[in-house]
Amino acid sequence: MALVILVIALVVVLGVWFVSIYNGIVAKDNRCDNAWQTIDAQLQRRNDLIPNLVETVKGYAAHESQTLEAVTSARAAVNAATTPEAKMAASNQLSQTLGHLFAVAEAYPDLKANAGFQQLQGDLTDTEDKISYARQSFNDCVLGYNNAIETFPGNIVAGSKFTVRRGFEIEDAAARQAPQVKF
Repeated sequence: MALVILVIALVVVLGVWFVSIYNGIVAKDNRCDNAWQTIDAQLQRRNDLIPNLVETVKGYAAHESQTLEAVTSARAAVNAATTPEAKMAASNQLSQTLGHLFAVAEAYPDLKANAGFQQLQGDLTDTEDKISYARQSFNDCVLGYNNAIETFPGNIVAGSKFTVRRGFEIEDAAARQAPQVKF
């Protein structure tokens, strides 16, 4: 009788242990999804600001059409991206083209002094800071999740149901460099 009670207690303890680890992995997975949604919301905010910025710059720098087209094209790529990886790559490209746009604006003192441009530039800078913070938060969530499913005993509980996530990283080495502007 005592052996049966011991076996039942052991099964219950193992069951609680398994459920606890499983629920922890699910919570970490959900945290990663939430962190990605935060990035996505900030990317959308940036995309909403860009048309106003482009229109403001157009009035001052009409002959800089190549830079304006690059920004518009990069924005469209972010909107068209369907996977987190594609959004990451498109977002990196958009950040790079926005850097070129702000560098071009330096050549136009009237544009730099325009209150609307300054407000838009400030809003975009603020949004870029939020995107950067959200990316770091996402990467932290991914690290915690990946550690949970790859280390013992989580790897046993995770089995093949949970897969390793990829964090946010810059793939294009050129994006790591500051843009060079030549006039």
